[in-house]
Amino acid sequence: MKDFSYITNSSPAFIENMYHEFVANPENVDADFRKFFEGFDFAVGNGLAGKNGAAVSENGAATKSAGKNDWRKEIAVYRLILGYRNKGHLLANTNPIKKRKDRGANVELSFYGLSEADLDTEYEVGNLIGLGTTTLRNIFTHLQNWYASHVGVEFKYISDQKKVDWITNEIERNFSKPFPLEKKKRILEKLNQGVMFEKFLHTKYVGQKRFSLEGGETTIAALDAIINISAELDVKEAVIGMAHRGRLNVLANILGKTYEQIFSEFEGTGEINQTMGSGDVKYHLGYGSEIETTGGNKIHLKLMPNPSHLEAVDPVVLGFARSSANNIHDEQYDKVLPILIHGDAAVAGQGVVYELLQMSKLPGYQVGGTIHFIINNQIGFTTDFSDARSADYCTSLAAMTQSPVFHVNGDDPEAVVKCAEIATRYRSTFHDDVFIDMVCYRKHGHNEGDDPKFTQPAMYALIDKHPNPREVYVKYLLDNGEEDAKDLAKEMETKFWADLQDRLDDVKQRPLPYTYQTPELLWKQLRKATEADFDKSPVTGITEEKFNQVFNAIMTIPEGFTPLKKVDKLLKDKVKLFNEEAKLDWATAELLAFGSVMVDGADVRMSGQDVGRGTFSSRHCVLRDEVNDKPYNRLAGIPGAEGKIRMFNSLLSENAVLGFEYGYALSSPNALVLWEAQFGDFVNGAQTIIDQFITGAEQKWNRMNGLVMLLPHGYEGQGPEHSSARMERFLIACAELNIVVTNITTAANYFHALRRQLAWPFRKPLINFAPKANLRHPGTYSAQKDFLTGSFQELIDDSYVKADEVKKVLFCSGKVYYDLLERQQKEGRKDVAVVRLEQIYPLPGKQLAALYNKYKNAVWYWVQEEPLNMGAASFLQMNLKHINYGIIGRKASASTASGFMKVHKAEQEEIVNTAFTI
Repeated sequence: MKDFSYITNSSPAFIENMYHEFVANPENVDADFRKFFEGFDFAVGNGLAGKNGAAVSENGAATKSAGKNDWRKEIAVYRLILGYRNKGHLLANTNPIKKRKDRGANVELSFYGLSEADLDTEYEVGNLIGLGTTTLRNIFTHLQNWYASHVGVEFKYISDQKKVDWITNEIERNFSKPFPLEKKKRILEKLNQGVMFEKFLHTKYVGQKRFSLEGGETTIAALDAIINISAELDVKEAVIGMAHRGRLNVLANILGKTYEQIFSEFEGTGEINQTMGSGDVKYHLGYGSEIETTGGNKIHLKLMPNPSHLEAVDPVVLGFARSSANNIHDEQYDKVLPILIHGDAAVAGQGVVYELLQMSKLPGYQVGGTIHFIINNQIGFTTDFSDARSADYCTSLAAMTQSPVFHVNGDDPEAVVKCAEIATRYRSTFHDDVFIDMVCYRKHGHNEGDDPKFTQPAMYALIDKHPNPREVYVKYLLDNGEEDAKDLAKEMETKFWADLQDRLDDVKQRPLPYTYQTPELLWKQLRKATEADFDKSPVTGITEEKFNQVFNAIMTIPEGFTPLKKVDKLLKDKVKLFNEEAKLDWATAELLAFGSVMVDGADVRMSGQDVGRGTFSSRHCVLRDEVNDKPYNRLAGIPGAEGKIRMFNSLLSENAVLGFEYGYALSSPNALVLWEAQFGDFVNGAQTIIDQFITGAEQKWNRMNGLVMLLPHGYEGQGPEHSSARMERFLIACAELNIVVTNITTAANYFHALRRQLAWPFRKPLINFAPKANLRHPGTYSAQKDFLTGSFQELIDDSYVKADEVKKVLFCSGKVYYDLLERQQKEGRKDVAVVRLEQIYPLPGKQLAALYNKYKNAVWYWVQEEPLNMGAASFLQMNLKHINYGIIGRKASASTASGFMKVHKAEQEEIVNTAFTI
C-alpha cells in the first residue's frame, strides 16, 4: 500500500509550508506530496465553492464549510480517512461473543486535531472517497461502516498501488450494496444445511468425535460463494485442504457427499474406492465430486485426505493444484483454485504455513494464488489465543507476502459472503494469496465428548446463551428486511424441517454424477502391488538409438551459450569417458534416465535445494552462461522428447517442499517426480510428511504415489549432521509393500531404478539413499551395455570370486561396499565374497535365499557403516530370518557419527579390519 505516513505523521506547520511551495513551484515538491496536493486541489476545484471558499448548495444557500482557506482541517480529515484505512481493522466489531481487546487504533477525532464541533462542517475531501463535499459526520459514519463494522480489512502493508486501489474501491464503493433476495435465500439455505447437519449428528451419534462446525456454520455459505464466483471466473477445479473441524459438514454441504456415505463411516462400514479411502477415522477422509453451481457452471471439487497433524495437508493441496494446472489446464494456474481452511491456532502456530507463503510466488511453486479461510473459533484445544500467539492476529504472517486479510464477524453471514466474493475476485485478478479470518466460536469442546468449561468457564457461559448463525441471520432479516425478506425467513423456517427430513431419507439422496479427470483415469489403469511384483524388476533398458538421442543432446552446448570453463571441461571429460571406455558416470546416468523418460512421453519434475547444479557439484543439469547469467537446462534440448523437464531450486525448506512434491505426484501418476535433500540428514525436517503421507497414505486413504526421494547418505567424516539420512527411520515404517528403499552402488542400477518407477503397473514412493563421495568413484561408472538391456538389480553378486572357494560372505549396501571391495582387491581375497543389497525393502527374499544356498559353506556377515542401533541392522534382524549371519558396524551411538576426522577414519578402518579378520 502507498505509504501515507508522511501525511498522517507530519506536523500541520510542515505541511502548510509544503503546500505553499507546491502552489508556487509544484516541481520542487516531493512527488508523493505533489500527488496528494493535486488530488486535494482537484476535489476543491470541482466543488461548488462560494466566496472565500464557502460551499454553496444546489439551491444556492450557503452552508458551513471548511473551505479552501482552511485547508489544514481538510488535511486533518484526510488523515482521519487514511487512519481508518490503515487501522480500522483494529477496532472492527468482528467478535460475535465478546468485546474485542483494545489494540490502540488511535483513530479518534481528537487524534487528528478534530472535535465534535467539526462534525457538521462540510469538507471537500469527501470528494476523494466518493461522497462529494459532505459533513465530517457523514465521512466519519461511512469510515466506521467501511472499515470498523463487522469487517476489518488489513492491507496497509501492500506496496502495489493497483492492489490497494482495487481493495479500497471494493470496500468504499461496492461493499455496502445490498444483496438481492435470491442471494439472501441462498445464504440462508446454506446456513440451514450447515446447522441441520450438525444438529442431526449431535442427536444421532451422541458423544462421538466429529469435530463439529457449530458456531462457525457460516463457513458453508462462504465456501459456497467462493466456488460459485470461481466458476463464473472460469475456474475449472477447486482443491480444498482442511483439518477436522467442519470437515464432515463441508463434505455433505459443499461436495455433496451423501448422508448415507457419511453415516456408513460413522458405523465403520465404508468401502474403498478411488475418491475415498477407508483406513482412517471419518474426519480424515478425502472426497471428490463434480457440482453444478448456481450459475449453471460445472466445477470439480476435491477435498484432500489429511492427518491430525494440522496444516500438513496444505503443501499437498498446493502441489496437487500445481500439477493439475500443468497437466490438465495447459499451465493456466487460474483454472485451479486451492482453498486452505485453517484453524486459528494452527495457522498461527504451524511453521509449514510460513513456508508455504514463502513458496507462493516462487517459479517452481506458484499456483496462481490461494484462498486461505480461517475458522477462527478463538481457541486451540484448551488454549486461549492470548497464550497461543504474540501477534495481534492469527493471520499476521500474511503481511510477509503482502496478502490482504479480511477479518469478519462469523455472525454476519452477508458480510462473510461479501468478503468471500471479494477475496475470490482478488485472487483471480492478481493471482495472489488472500486471507479471510472469520471470527466465530466453538460450541463444544475440542471434540464433542470434551467439557470446555474445565478451562474456559466464562467464555462458555457466553457461548451457551448465544444463538447459532442461522438464528442470528433470521432475526436480522426479520428486523431489517423488507416484507419479502420477512416472508423469506418464514419460508426458510418451514423449509428447514422439510430439508432435514429429505436429507435423512437416503432413498431421496443419490451421489452426484462424476466425470473422472485425466489423472484419475490414469490411476484407475494402475493396480495394487503384490509380493510377486518384487521378485524381479521389469525390463527398463533402452535402445541404442534412444541412448544416443539423449546422450548427444545432454552433452551438446547450444550455439551462443558460454558455459563456465570448469563446466565445459567437466562435460568434455564425460564425453571422453564414453568415447574411450564406453562408460557413464553417476550424474550422466541420472540425466540419461530423465531424458529417456521424456522421450517416452512422460514429464520429469525435480525440486530441492540446489538441485539444478547438485549439492556436490555433480549434476550440472542447469548451466549458467558465463557472460549473461542466463540458464540452460541440458534436458531441454532433446530432439523428439514429448515429455517436459521441470527442475526447480527450492527455498530452504524440507517440510513444505516435500509435501508439495508429494501432492504434485498425487495428481501426476505418469510423471517422474523427485525431491532431493541437500544432505540426507536434513530430511528429518519433513518427518511429518513422511510419516503421515508417504509411508501410510496407501493404507489409510487408498492413495498410491510414485514420488522419489533422493537422500545423500554415507560416512565420510563430515560429522553427525552430514552423514546419515537415518535409514532406520524409513525401514521401521516398512510394511505391506508401502514404500521402496534402495541404497544403490552403480550408475546403471540407479538409471534402472528411476525408470522402474514408471514401468511398474503400480506406484510406490522410492526412498533412495544416494551417494556423495561415490558420485565420482570409478567403481560406480557403468558400461553402455548396462543401459541398453536388463532391469534393476535388487541384489548384486560378487563376480570376482568362485563360490566353492568362498568361506565368508560380506553382504552390505551403499558406500561401504567400495571400502570392502578395496580391501578384498588389495589382498586378493578370493575366499571373501562381497555382495551388494541394492534394495533393502521390499527385501529380495528369493534372491537372497538362492545366494545363501550358493555360498552355503560360508559364514555370513552384514556390514554397515552406521552404528548398530541405526542403519539396516535391526530391520534385517526382524525380517531376514532364513539366513544366519552376524553384524558388523560402529558401536551403538546416540549420535549418528563422530565429528572428528581421525575418529571417523579409525572407526571405518576397524569395520573393514573386523570384516576381513573374524
